[in-house]
Amino acid sequence: MAASEPPPPSYTSAANGGGASLTEFPKLYADTRQRRKYEDLADFFAIVKVTEHLERAYIKSAISQDEYTKACKKLISQFKTSELALLNGKTITNTAAFMNEFQMDCPLATERLLNTGVPATTLHSTQATAPAGAVIAETTQVLITCMDALKLEQRAVDDIHPLVSDVMSSITKVPNLPKDFEGLDKLKEWLETLNKMRATDEIDDDQARQLTFDLDMIYGAFHRWLQQQQQGH
Repeated sequence: MAASEPPPPSYTSAANGGGASLTEFPKLYADTRQRRKYEDLADFFAIVKVTEHLERAYIKSAISQDEYTKACKKLISQFKTSELALLNGKTITNTAAFMNEFQMDCPLATERLLNTGVPATTLHSTQATAPAGAVIAETTQVLITCMDALKLEQRAVDDIHPLVSDVMSSITKVPNLPKDFEGLDKLKEWLETLNKMRATDEIDDDQARQLTFDLDMIYGAFHRWLQQQQQGH
């Protein structure tokens, strides 16, 4: 009688005494706390990736300005909340290092989330839905509001950043405003500076003085431009 062939290797589970199954996936966590950590990292990863796809969709005109702006603001808010929690929990050291570690090639999301912190529609000229007079009045008002906040010694980033963002968002909607209008580049620089600070941080007195000066310069330039427009008509 021919010798019997050896039995095939057993892939039984540990419960059957055969060791761990080769088809089982190793667990990333051993308890609820570790599981929450990896879930938070996965959510953070997803926010960055979704932002990248949203930016590309906007560039390709696959989404309207209003839809893009609404979705982008929501993602920026989610990003800031998630990032702060991960930093405070020392789960990540910084977002740039996290993106590099996981080889996230997301240049558009990096610009939106890490640099400016506002939608592209805030930074660049967009078509206003309101009458020109209303847009001009709004721009004047938000400039005054932002300058008044600084004069009242508001220094917290989470107070100042939204005000500067409102100024940029409003002024870029003014019809026929030149793309190289005086001060727009400074506003963008301020948005980037503030966005790279923590919400709980405060600008110092020198920064507050410089920002007030820049806003006052923009306010004056805006009114000179309005006068030129009226004289032209």
